[in-house]
Amino acid sequence: MSAFPISLDFPRTFWRNRFLFVQLCRRDIAERYRGSAAGLAWSLLTPLAMLAIYTFVFSVIFNARWGDRSASRIDFALLLFAGLLAFGIFTDCMNRAPTLISAKPNFVKKVVFPLELVPVVALVNALFHFAAGFAILLVFCLLAYGSLPWTVMLVPVVLLPVMLLSLAACWLLSSIGVFVQDLRHAIPLVTTALLFLTPVFYPVAQVPESVRFLLQLNPLAVPVEQMRRVTIFGEVPEWTDFATSLLTNGVIAALCFVWFQRARRHFADVL
Repeated sequence: MSAFPISLDFPRTFWRNRFLFVQLCRRDIAERYRGSAAGLAWSLLTPLAMLAIYTFVFSVIFNARWGDRSASRIDFALLLFAGLLAFGIFTDCMNRAPTLISAKPNFVKKVVFPLELVPVVALVNALFHFAAGFAILLVFCLLAYGSLPWTVMLVPVVLLPVMLLSLAACWLLSSIGVFVQDLRHAIPLVTTALLFLTPVFYPVAQVPESVRFLLQLNPLAVPVEQMRRVTIFGEVPEWTDFATSLLTNGVIAALCFVWFQRARRHFADVL
């Protein structure tokens, strides 16, 4: 079977199992904090703690400033937080990806179960926690600036490339994780490296031109920058960059999905 029909089959599978998908999403979100005293409140406490720590380290200890566009610590904090939120969707999915399938052998043994939806559930979980952090960002923006730019409505649009790349990571790494158990130990190192190789703590303009081309190879760079444009600066996205990022990450996601569908035939042999 060619790759093209396999890719086309995903929307039909999703629609056919939409009610199951909703139940899986609800259970996955609930299980994340099951047994903890604070429960879902951790989805708010975690981004707040990250915001406080990173802001203190970079703007107080290192006295970092955001290029020539901002000199205040509150601006730096909000710019940093916006980038972290966009980046966090991908890292949340990537950190969970290696064990998404290997931790669910009962799903693998059910022939009729749509395994390709498990990574999508992980993405929805990441988006749920993004939404909690984004609500915090909007509140702080209102307190700091007194209003929100209309461009915040474009946030779901500019995040589409991140969603596609997150799905790609989930499909690829979850399938490889079935066969290579050590993968889950290597992923934190990769995500940490990506954190500093993505313009989260700095604007692209601060990167020396001699190495700036390396950021163009990072599929997360454009979405992170666009996230700041629409939420903090009140500017519309750079549509050419957005279209290129969307197309590139879409192709990556399609290829990873095809890989997942072909690899799944051997999951039961291993699990």
